[in-house]
Amino acid sequence: MSIVFKGIDHIQLAGPKGCEEEARKFYNEILGLEEIAKPENLQGRGGCWFQFGSQEIHVGVQKDFVPATKAHPGLLVSNLEELRERLVGMGVEVKEDTPIKGRDRFFVSDPFGNRIEFLEFQ
Repeated sequence: MSIVFKGIDHIQLAGPKGCEEEARKFYNEILGLEEIAKPENLQGRGGCWFQFGSQEIHVGVQKDFVPATKAHPGLLVSNLEELRERLVGMGVEVKEDTPIKGRDRFFVSDPFGNRIEFLEFQ
């Protein structure tokens, strides 16, 4: 039997207790990701889930929360410049970093300080 990695199902990010409304505003309203229902048996833990394509971002509640300022998801998008303009227009600070050949990219922080990279292949 051969093991084959097929892709990423979801990325887990964390936020402090009570983060759900801010997460919904950022991930749903600002980024435009669809909120999906958490499984019933996990709903008591707090947090919320979002989907884009076949991937999901799970924002979970973490006791003694500390944001992920180095580790981050890299989200592949089309129309990166349009996304940049949308984010800046909504008051989100866009951060540049060292260029990578063949990719345009930038970073933002979610409302909890977690780093998120958006990139588009050239």
